[in-house]
Amino acid sequence: MTSAGDPDAPLPDADVAAEAAAEAAAADPAVTSIPPGRPVGRWADLRKRALSAIVLVAVGGAEIWLGGPSFAVLVILLTAAMMWELAKMTAPARENTPIGLAALAAISLGITLIFPDRFTTAFLLVPALAIALTDRRDRRLSSLFSVAIMVAGYGLIDLRMTSGTPVIIWLVLIVVASDVLGYFVGRIVGGPKFWPSVSPKKTWSGTVAGWVGAGLVGIGFWAAGYGTLALVPLSVAIGFAGQMGDIWESWIKRRCGVKDASTLIPGHGGVLDRFDALIGAIVAVMVLGLAGPLPLPELVP
Repeated sequence: MTSAGDPDAPLPDADVAAEAAAEAAAADPAVTSIPPGRPVGRWADLRKRALSAIVLVAVGGAEIWLGGPSFAVLVILLTAAMMWELAKMTAPARENTPIGLAALAAISLGITLIFPDRFTTAFLLVPALAIALTDRRDRRLSSLFSVAIMVAGYGLIDLRMTSGTPVIIWLVLIVVASDVLGYFVGRIVGGPKFWPSVSPKKTWSGTVAGWVGAGLVGIGFWAAGYGTLALVPLSVAIGFAGQMGDIWESWIKRRCGVKDASTLIPGHGGVLDRFDALIGAIVAVMVLGLAGPLPLPELVP
C-alpha cells in the first residue's frame, strides 16, 4: 500500500489521463485543450532545474577551487549518495540496505584516503562485495558499477591532490561538451542508433558529435598552454568513456524500471543521473594511468 505522499506511488487514473492530454498538447500543435493547472512538457520545472543547476555549479566550483579536506568530504558524500541510489534501484524492497551500503561506501573510501596504501585500496571493492552477496536485481552489473563509483570517487580526490585544478576542470568540460553537443546533434541529425539494445535513443551522429566536443576541449586546453597536442586524442578517448558511463547507468535504470536514480536533486533526478558520465571519464583516466604517465592538462612553460 502506498501513501499519498509517496513520490513513487502510481498516479490516479484522472491524473494519468490529464498528464497524457498535456503531453499530447505539447507534442501536437493542433491540440488546444490543455487541462487547467497541469504543466506542459518539460518547461514546468525549468525554474527548479535552473536553481538546482546554479547551486550545483556554485558548490562544485568552490570546492574544486578550494580542494583539500572539504573537497574530499564532498566527494565522499556524493559517492555515498550514488551508492544509496544504486542499492535502492536494484533492491527497492530492502529499505535499510541502501543506507547501510551508503555508509559502507563512505567508510571504505575514507579508509583508502586516510591510509593510502596498495593494500587499503582493496577497500574500494568492499561495497561491490556487499552488493554481490545481497539479493537484488542484476547483481553482477550492479557490483561492477559500484566498483566504478568507488574508483571514480577515489580518482576525483586523488587527481585534485596530485594534478591540481586544471585536470578536474578539463574532465568536467569534456563531459559537458560531449553531452551538450551529442544531445543537440543527435536530436537534429538523428540517424542509425549507436547501441539500440542498450540505449535506444542514442545515435551515431550524437555519439560522434560528443567526440568532437571532447576534442574541442582538448584543443582549447592545448591552445591555452595547458598541455601538449597529445591532450587532444586523450580528450576524445575520455569523452567516449564518459558516454559509456552514461549508457551504463541508463541501462541499469531501464532494467530496474525507473526513470531517475532518485529525487535527491530537484528537477534533475539523482546524483547518479548527473555524474554517470563523469564516473566513466574518471575511471578511464585512472585505468589508462596504470599503463604509464598521461598527458594531462598542466601549465606548459
